[in-house]
Amino acid sequence: MDLQALKNKYDIIGNDPALNQALETAVKFAPTDLSVVILGESGVGKENFARIIHQYSGRRNNNFFVVNCGALAKELVNSELFGHVKGSFTGSTETRKGYFEDANGGTLFLDEIAELPLESQALLLRVLQSGEYRKVGSNKIEHTDVRIVAATNINLYEAVRRGKFREDLYFRLSAAQIRIPALRDRQDDIYLLFRKFTSDFSETSGMCKISLRPDAIRLLSSYRWPGNVRQLMGFTQALTAQVSQKVTPSRQRIELSAAELMPFMPVEEGTPIPVVFEGPGAPPPGGPGGPMSMDLQPIVKAIFDLNQRIDELEARVDRRSLPAPSVSVREQEAEWQGPEFATPSGRVVESDAEEQPQQEQPTLSVKEQEAELIRKALQKHGGNRKLAAEELGMSERTLYRKLPPEYRKK
Repeated sequence: MDLQALKNKYDIIGNDPALNQALETAVKFAPTDLSVVILGESGVGKENFARIIHQYSGRRNNNFFVVNCGALAKELVNSELFGHVKGSFTGSTETRKGYFEDANGGTLFLDEIAELPLESQALLLRVLQSGEYRKVGSNKIEHTDVRIVAATNINLYEAVRRGKFREDLYFRLSAAQIRIPALRDRQDDIYLLFRKFTSDFSETSGMCKISLRPDAIRLLSSYRWPGNVRQLMGFTQALTAQVSQKVTPSRQRIELSAAELMPFMPVEEGTPIPVVFEGPGAPPPGGPGGPMSMDLQPIVKAIFDLNQRIDELEARVDRRSLPAPSVSVREQEAEWQGPEFATPSGRVVESDAEEQPQQEQPTLSVKEQEAELIRKALQKHGGNRKLAAEELGMSERTLYRKLPPEYRKK
C-alpha cells in the first residue's frame, strides 16, 4: 500500500507515526466484514477513515451512508435507522425505509454512536449479531447485510461505567479499534496542514499565501488546538483573509513573524474546573477525602488554573527551543509540501525573491525570543500587565518574573 497516494486521495495531511499506523490499520480492516469503531476527538477526520474502510472493502460498489447519531431526534431514532410502517405513529402517512434497508450490501457509518438511546443500542446489537430488525410498528422480521463502522469522541468504557452505553455493544464494537491522534500530538504536522489550508484558500480567493518564520511556526505548534484539524483549517482561512492581500505578478505570499501572528492566535474562554468524583467507591459526602465543600472549590480552582498556566508556559518555552519542523519533498507532492523560502526583512515576499539565495538570519535564544514577545504584548496594551499576560497565555505573576529589564523599573 502506497501510504502517500492514500493520503493524497483522501486529503489526509501529515507524516506522524500514529497517524500512519491508524491508516495502515484501516486498510487492514477494510477487506474483512468486521464492525469497526474509530476513536478520536472531534475534528480529527474520522469520516475520512470510514470512507477508506468502505472503498477498500468488497462493498465499495454499494451504498455508503453517513448517519450523525447526535443529530437524530430521540423519538425518531428507531424510525430513521430501521424504518416504519404506515400509521405506526402520528404523522406516519406512508411506509418508509430506514438506513439499514437502504444500505443493504454496503456500509453504514454511525458517527457519534454514543449518543444513541439505550433502546436503540439494543436494537443495533441485534442487527450486528443476526442481521435482523423490525420496522417501527411492524411485527415482520427484516434482514439486512450491512457493515457497521462507528465513531465516537468520548471514552466508551467510561460511558459503560456510567450506564450510558451498553456493555455488550461495547465489547461487540471494541474488538476492532482505530485510534486517530489529536493534532496536539502531531506537532510536526501542524505547519504542514497550515500551509495546505492557506494554499487552498489563496487559490479560491485570489489572496497571497501566508508563510511563517521559524519563531511563528513554533508559536503555532505550541498551541494545543482543542478543535483539531477542523479548528486549524478555520483559523488558517480566517488569518489569510485578515492579513493577506490580493495576488499580483510581483506579490505571491506574505510572511509573518511570531509577534505578528500572536494577536490572531485563538484565545480559550474559561478554564477547566475540578470535578467531584461520584463513581462507585467514592467516599461519603463530608467524610475524610469526600467531596470538597463549596467554600473550598474556588481555592482549588485557582490552584488548578495556576498550575495549568505554568505547565502551558513551560511547554511553550520547551517547544520554542526545538528546530522548526522539517518537511520531506516527494515528486508527487504539491507545491505547499515542498521547502519554503524566507526573506530576512519585510512581510511581503516578492516573486523574484525565489531566485535569490536565502540569507542567514540571526538566531535569538529562547529567553530573548520570549522577552521580545512580552515586549510586543506590553506595547500593544500600553504597559498593562494583566492584558499582556492574558494574550500570552500566562499568569500575571509569571509575566512579572519574566519582565524585560526596562519594564522592571516601571
